[in-house]
Amino acid sequence: MAASKNDITAAGLRKLEEELKRREGETRDQINARLREAREFGDLSENAEYDAAREEQAANDSRINELKHIIATAKIAEINENDLTAAVGTRVKLEDAQGHKVEFSLVGTTETNSLLNQISNESPVGEALVGHRTGDEISFMMPSGKMATYRIVGIEIAEASDSDE
Repeated sequence: MAASKNDITAAGLRKLEEELKRREGETRDQINARLREAREFGDLSENAEYDAAREEQAANDSRINELKHIIATAKIAEINENDLTAAVGTRVKLEDAQGHKVEFSLVGTTETNSLLNQISNESPVGEALVGHRTGDEISFMMPSGKMATYRIVGIEIAEASDSDE
């Protein structure tokens, strides 16, 4: 099955839902408290604390709207365990011609975390991997403009904790 722009892991969706709940509750309450406090300082036209709280409120509201949209359009990635191919929700092990090995978890764009080797299905490597099986060779253009070729040496379903960090 081809990946879509809205694919996400179940763990990634839970994480976004938790962030939305926090931003609509606790974070919004904290910002409103800062706004009330800043109003007590008097003249709002020259009140830096009030301006900063309003900017924070706008940023939070913007993120809330973004999260609502992502959640509403998200599609939990489905993985066929009987015909395992690289897809959102899998961990893929690669090896280059020199024997260097690298491992990635394929995730939706909202879950990307390069520090944890979680790459988007829309990245050059992710796009090259999606739909391929163990034993396949993939090639993709690196950011440097150099072509890279790897052989897929393993694919497994990623654990839910892989995208919880």
